Amino acid sequence: MSFTIHGIGVSGGIAIGHAHLVSNATLEVGHYVVPSHQVPEESARFDAAIRTVRAELEELHASVPATAPAEFAAFINLHLMILNDSTLLVAPRKIIEDEQCNAEWALKVQMDALLAQFDTIENAYLRERKTDVIQVVQRILKALSGQPGHIPAPPPNAEHNLILVAHDLSPADVVQFKQHQFASFITDLGGTTSHTAVVARSLNIPSIVALHYARQLIRENELLIVDGTQGVVIVDPDQQVLAEYRLRQHQFDIERQKLKRLRDTRAMTLDGITVELHANIELPDDVVAAKENGATGIGLFRSEFLFLNRNDLPDEDEQFEAYRKATQEMDGMPVTIRTYDLGADKQTDAAQRITTNPALGLRAIRLCLTEPQRFLIQLRAMLRASHYGKINILIPMLMNASETDQALQLLARAKYSLDEQNIPYDRGIKIGGMIEVPAAALALGIFTKKLDFLSIGTNDLIQYTLAIDRTDDTVAHLYDPLHPAVLCLLAGIFKTAGRAGVPVALCGEMAGDVSLTRLLLGLGLRQFSMHSAHLPDVKQRILKSNLEDIRPLVQKMLRTDDPEKLRMLLDRINA
Repeated sequence: MSFTIHGIGVSGGIAIGHAHLVSNATLEVGHYVVPSHQVPEESARFDAAIRTVRAELEELHASVPATAPAEFAAFINLHLMILNDSTLLVAPRKIIEDEQCNAEWALKVQMDALLAQFDTIENAYLRERKTDVIQVVQRILKALSGQPGHIPAPPPNAEHNLILVAHDLSPADVVQFKQHQFASFITDLGGTTSHTAVVARSLNIPSIVALHYARQLIRENELLIVDGTQGVVIVDPDQQVLAEYRLRQHQFDIERQKLKRLRDTRAMTLDGITVELHANIELPDDVVAAKENGATGIGLFRSEFLFLNRNDLPDEDEQFEAYRKATQEMDGMPVTIRTYDLGADKQTDAAQRITTNPALGLRAIRLCLTEPQRFLIQLRAMLRASHYGKINILIPMLMNASETDQALQLLARAKYSLDEQNIPYDRGIKIGGMIEVPAAALALGIFTKKLDFLSIGTNDLIQYTLAIDRTDDTVAHLYDPLHPAVLCLLAGIFKTAGRAGVPVALCGEMAGDVSLTRLLLGLGLRQFSMHSAHLPDVKQRILKSNLEDIRPLVQKMLRTDDPEKLRMLLDRINA
């Protein structure tokens, strides 16, 4: 019997294939008393499971292909950090000893305590990281029960267009996509910023999350249609529906091939307005995909990925080499490097700070300014690399003039120290700030007077403005880039910056959403920065756009607060 399941599409396109189900260890574990003389043995069994999982994760990390997206290794390292944290490494052993209980129960008790802490966190991205704790606990439970901790390989001689169906997937699991070449994956859990979503976009395969009951409803080898664009899974489709989607899939593939021809075409509207299309990257190796998709620069190099998941910190030379490599490989095109956005969910120290809401706490530039020596090392590395190409420096999460002044003072110190050593650098290097806090958007004049350029981080700006958790599917419908408050903030940023003659880029998810491309053009955006995979679609939309037709409709959108009228006007813009 055919039926349809709806979820959140996190990577567009259509996949047609047969289901391959993945089971997870249940978290409904038994509870029994362990005789006092067997407690040491039970603790030893728990320790052995930890060692098994650590070995599995380390083996998976070593097996990550060089061509795999940078997120793969980073996510596995995150799970290793969770595994090695005392909250999972030590606390369950104490519970075993104090309560004389089995290891599975002790682990479950400790996990529940950790998850309760996560539920108090307001930030969407951070709260979703509780999924990582669950995934690590599941791997330990599998080890305690003697089960394998990896995705089972497809059946022998299986077709390549298999669709992985799971309740949830861990970063360690998805590494094996490269080995088994699944055509798509769908999960019961997850949100737009979950690991599964990030990896799906990196792999550029149709994928859907937040399906709730897909793992229970779908049977092994059942024929599926996954429409990642619409967020729909069709189970056991009839021949007419199947034929229609095969035609759509064929048309989609043809369009993708056509888009590749636009790689070297200049992004320009029909009425002659030139637009810069840049890519967001995490590591220097990501430059390859950026250039293949026609990026004319790197709009956001997330430098914190060099700091994560390691026991030590990258020294100045290591950072310098990473920045130089990316810069040289861009062949003279601009590379905007964001200073490390650490803190919150991205910790480098073994002892992590516990706060009520770390997303609003000591992070990004706030953390940098409390660690001036570490910050100076990074600034020196960036300046040194600027001698080998066009580098811009971007400061995240700026809120007030004091933070800006302190950052500029430290940059001046870094320049002075290089001058003393006669080390060359670009003396005209430009420094910009990220506008992702509503206060910064509303007091933009503070930054236009002191900085050379601005970059809007819409992911945080929208969430902070609307107080909406966009990863929670129960309120996901409230996350709205077209909310009048969001449009007003964006219009204000472009207007104020334009008057001051300060260029503005946009590097949030809105930049890669082709349905919003013309709206952003009409608001005044001339530099988009996005995941490399979205560049061809956005370029095509720009090439078919005429600003003279768009501007009047955008002005109408700014004058209305009716959600239905806003959607209708957006449809007219995209017609």
